[in-house]
Amino acid sequence: TVPRQNLWITQTPQAFHFDVLQKAYEAACRDNYCGTDDASLVERIGVKVKMIAGSYENIKITTPEDLVVAEALLKSRTGGKMQVRTGFGYDSHRFAEGRKLILGGVEIPFAKGLQGHSDADALLHAVCDALLGAAGLGDIGEHFPDTDPAYKGMDSTRFLHICKGKIQDKGFMVANLDCTIFAQAPKMSPHKKAMAACIATVLELSPDCVNIKATTTEHLGFIGRKQGIAAQATVLLYKNKS
Repeated sequence: TVPRQNLWITQTPQAFHFDVLQKAYEAACRDNYCGTDDASLVERIGVKVKMIAGSYENIKITTPEDLVVAEALLKSRTGGKMQVRTGFGYDSHRFAEGRKLILGGVEIPFAKGLQGHSDADALLHAVCDALLGAAGLGDIGEHFPDTDPAYKGMDSTRFLHICKGKIQDKGFMVANLDCTIFAQAPKMSPHKKAMAACIATVLELSPDCVNIKATTTEHLGFIGRKQGIAAQATVLLYKNKS
């Protein structure tokens, strides 16, 4: 039996200055040494590793059983009164002549817009789907069918405002949003902050609770051929049970 006074149970993440960790890994690769964790590699090059007190609540989600523990911890912190939901939304539209390009409630200068019954704002449509899905309210097509003339050419911020009301009616609030736009053209970077600000305003969130990312598809698929744009959104909702 190993003397317990010389043993510690450690948690992740372990933190090191990048240059120290890089040297440790380079030395391990050079010597074909297989360590048990980052700390073992750093100690091997003569750097002292400091232990600091942690918490049993700082768990790592690895197995299904870990999720049970995490749920129990969350309930203990909120007195069992908080419900958390996640939702995912996706939308895509082809380019069309003679239309404005609207994404995230922002008009983007470009030769073409997106084809759709409303203003074809793929990003806001993805956000709406994520909100509705998280609250168990179906999808955007059920609430705003493209066969209804009332929604023809409608500003999609109206859709978002209505969806916010629907989830609030079920007692949910938005914690944060993470979104990705897939577009080969035009460049989205100059407009991401304005999009996040627009969404945050409608949902009554702090701007730092809305994250917008943008990427190309390296000229692959219909997006890479500049035939359209797609967007996806992930949302976290919470409800304080009465």
